[in-house]
Amino acid sequence: MRIRLDLAYDGTGFHGWAAQPGLRTVQGELSAALATVLRVPAVDVVCAGRTDAGVHARGQVVHADLPEELDAAELGRLVRRLNGRLPVDVRVRRADEAPPGFDARFGALWRRYAYRIADTPGAVDPLTRAHVLTWPRPLDVEAMNAASALLVGRHDFASFCKQREGATTIRTLLDLSWERETSGVLVGTVRADAFCHSMVRALVGCLIAIGEGRRPVAWAGEILRAETRDPSVAVVHAHGLTLEEVAYPADDELAARAEQTRAKRVAHG
Repeated sequence: MRIRLDLAYDGTGFHGWAAQPGLRTVQGELSAALATVLRVPAVDVVCAGRTDAGVHARGQVVHADLPEELDAAELGRLVRRLNGRLPVDVRVRRADEAPPGFDARFGALWRRYAYRIADTPGAVDPLTRAHVLTWPRPLDVEAMNAASALLVGRHDFASFCKQREGATTIRTLLDLSWERETSGVLVGTVRADAFCHSMVRALVGCLIAIGEGRRPVAWAGEILRAETRDPSVAVVHAHGLTLEEVAYPADDELAARAEQTRAKRVAHG
C-alpha cells in the first residue's frame, strides 16, 4: 500500500533531506520512525523536493510503500504514533492512501518556495532569526520585481545552479515575485516545475544585488543568458528558504504525469 505523507520541518538541525551516513537528515529520521512504528526492518521514503541543509518545509510531500493495507482510522493513528517517535523539529501533518499512480517526486506539477528577508531594523525579529535572513541594507522591491520578470519562463538556469554531471539545468520558472509584509519582512515567492541544486538561493543572491543598487535590473537577464556559473552571484544562506507547497494533477492524470517527468529526466540524463 502506498501512502502520502504531508510533512513540515525546521531545517536548522538537519543536513538536508537526503539520508547520509553519520549525519542527521529528515529522510533518515522519517524512515527510522516509520520502521519502528510499523515494526519492519526499513521503509523507503521519497519526497517531492530534496531540500538542502538548513532549508525548512511547511508543505513537503512524501510517499512510502507499506507492507500491509491500512484504513483511514489506522492512518490517523499512524500520524499520532509517528509524531510520538519523531523529534520535535519534524511533524507529519497528515497521512492518506495515495491514489493509483501517485509519485511524490515525479508526479508533481510544481513546487513553491518562499525566501524571507528582514532588510530594515524594524523588520528584524529575534524570534524568527532561524527562518528569516537579516540583511544590513534596505532593498528596492520594485527593482527586484523588474529583474525577477526577466527570469520567468523556460530557460537554461546553469548560471544559477551547482552543476551535476549529466543533469539538465533547464527549468520552467512559473512565478518569481517580491512583496513586503505588514511586519516589514520582504518575501520572495518562487514557483517552478522543478529546481536544480542551490537554484533558488542563487536567484535570490542575484536579486539582492539588484535590490541594493549594486547591479542594474538588466544584470539578471545577462547572468541568465550566460548559461555558466558566475562567482559574482552569491548563493545566500539556506535558513531564509522554506518549501511552502507542492501541487499535483487530478488523480486520473497522476500516472501520466509521472511517466512524462521520468521520460524528460532520462532524455536529459
